[in-house]
Amino acid sequence: MVKLLIEPRLRGFICTTAHPVGCRKIVEEQVSRARRCSFRGPKSVLVIGASTGYGLASRIGAAFGAGAATCGVFFERPAEGERTASAGWYNTAAFGSLAGEEGLLVRNVNGDAFSAEIKKRTIDILRSDFPPVDLVIYSLASPRRTDPAGVTHRSVLKPIGKPFFGKTVQTDSGAVKEVAMEPATEEEIAGTVAVMGGADWLLWMEALREADVLAKGAKSVAYGYVGPELTWPIYRYGTIGRAKEDLEATVEKIDRILAPLCGKANISINKAVVTQASAAIPVVPLYVSLLFKFMKEEGSHEDCQDQMIRLFRERLYPTEPLPDCAVDDVGRIRLDEREMKPVLQEKIRQVWSAIETDNLSTLTDFAGYQFDFLRLFGFGVEGVNYDEAVESDVPLRGMP
Repeated sequence: MVKLLIEPRLRGFICTTAHPVGCRKIVEEQVSRARRCSFRGPKSVLVIGASTGYGLASRIGAAFGAGAATCGVFFERPAEGERTASAGWYNTAAFGSLAGEEGLLVRNVNGDAFSAEIKKRTIDILRSDFPPVDLVIYSLASPRRTDPAGVTHRSVLKPIGKPFFGKTVQTDSGAVKEVAMEPATEEEIAGTVAVMGGADWLLWMEALREADVLAKGAKSVAYGYVGPELTWPIYRYGTIGRAKEDLEATVEKIDRILAPLCGKANISINKAVVTQASAAIPVVPLYVSLLFKFMKEEGSHEDCQDQMIRLFRERLYPTEPLPDCAVDDVGRIRLDEREMKPVLQEKIRQVWSAIETDNLSTLTDFAGYQFDFLRLFGFGVEGVNYDEAVESDVPLRGMP
């Protein structure tokens, strides 16, 4: 076992190190919240993209809020020599350890979720170890995908139709700067849709249904984001947005697959949070910093775990009638209603144009954004001695 003194190494919107003790502490916090908010929910859950962000929060919510057995699929890096494991590896190790202490069934599959091999391996585990699956969460974020025909597609973050001009903030330095991006080509648009759209979600659901591992009434949920108009040129009207439209259109196809089981597919439109994926999108870190300031001031701020507990308790498995804001006019679950309140969005619009590097700390909660960003990798966590060398090679439970 290798003991390392681990510090954050930032490179733009990427941190190349992760802290196992810090990651465990954060998972413990999320588990504690899920336990306090127990609910009637799923009992056998597959999470595709289970190691960070909304996928991890979904797994924690299902396991510790509803007592579910969970199978998680992810693609994470173990520690090797002087190199730490990825944050998702440490998160999953912590989850498995805590779930094992409570006697919860945990199985993990580490590999390319887009591949037929990983689909087959996962289905074999579900057949042998799990009761029929009553919830499938699809929460993948990846820069590339090789499809069943062997063609590798790559995703890009670009506007469509015309150049984008706007401003963003550098995660590491806090410098507010102007950004300019040329529009995507048709090939880049198609590639992004192939990676981040609904094609792979559909393949998973077809494979699970054909293998007869889904329960009567099974649900499947994928995650999306709409956001405010100021992010639309680079997000909703850009290549990512085109992929999300494809993801949303896939619901109807999956509904047909689940119809004989009286099951249902959904898209959950979630609130903006700090994730490794969102940190890479121009404009979004600056918008999130401003959003956090106002939502914290009014007491409505939520992180991934808060959102997923609310998804399970108030949307997917409610004990009371759904509120009017729960589902929009095209059938998507809405968990972003607090973010998208007109009054709050108007406050953001009034401040947006005035934000510069010199006033960033006073007009926004960029400090809170940076704090949350470092916590993604296990840094800045209270009660962790970062001056102490720690074991970097942490094993995963539940591996086949």
